[in-house]
Amino acid sequence: MKQEIIELYNNPPEKWTAKHKALFTAFIDALNKGEIRSCEKENGIWKVNEWVKMGILLGFQMGELTIYQWSEAKPFFDKDTLPEKQFTLADRIRIVPGGSSARNGCYISTGVTIMPPAYINIGAYVDSGTLIDSHSLVGSCAQIGKNVHLSAGAIIGGVLEPVGMRPVIIEDDVFVGGNTGIYEGIIVQNKVVIASGVVITASTPIYDSVREKFLERDSGNSFTIPSKAVVVPGSRRLKSNPDFQIACPIIIKYRDDKTDKAVELEQALRI
Repeated sequence: MKQEIIELYNNPPEKWTAKHKALFTAFIDALNKGEIRSCEKENGIWKVNEWVKMGILLGFQMGELTIYQWSEAKPFFDKDTLPEKQFTLADRIRIVPGGSSARNGCYISTGVTIMPPAYINIGAYVDSGTLIDSHSLVGSCAQIGKNVHLSAGAIIGGVLEPVGMRPVIIEDDVFVGGNTGIYEGIIVQNKVVIASGVVITASTPIYDSVREKFLERDSGNSFTIPSKAVVVPGSRRLKSNPDFQIACPIIIKYRDDKTDKAVELEQALRI
């Protein structure tokens, strides 16, 4: 499958055939089952699987615009290769009524809870025990670990192009506060706490007040938030004009028992 997709991506045909669409169907099925991932950890390092992103992009290329009759009075229009993901009771995913949706080709593990409205895009990976709260977005190819809490209004950015660019990665046991935004290949390591209102991008300086230094860029030309860091909104003076300030998230401390208690996810919310 990998070699076929790479070949089709680099040399797209003039006309898409039933064989091509059958390959894409098998590819999407593997994404839905979590058998392949757009990004995964190997020997402690997150690696982008470019060919998986290529496969997703092929779906956009070979698909034709069609109507999805969600209800009699509410149609939607998208490529016929990219329908809404369908769930069954056997999936053991708690999806509360109220307008949530997931695109076909994302993996959502058993034990995940999704509050309305929330959206999970193609290529995303959401592991077990995670809570996706109201108005949260998991972008295309974003990777979400086990027992993560995405609070209301949390935006986890994704990326399809360029195919080599790393998506946002949220590792296990992370708490992401409300109205936050994490974008552009940021890695949030295990047990980090992101306070409400924090926005982190690849161009946002992040200051570690415990170690008294700014975080350095990682191998993905973005930033890695170290394990157990507690990140709060902050600002710093603009060098060119000290009368103004720019955003600068601050690692105020590293997680302790008091922090664990403050962000503990009620067990009653889990399946």
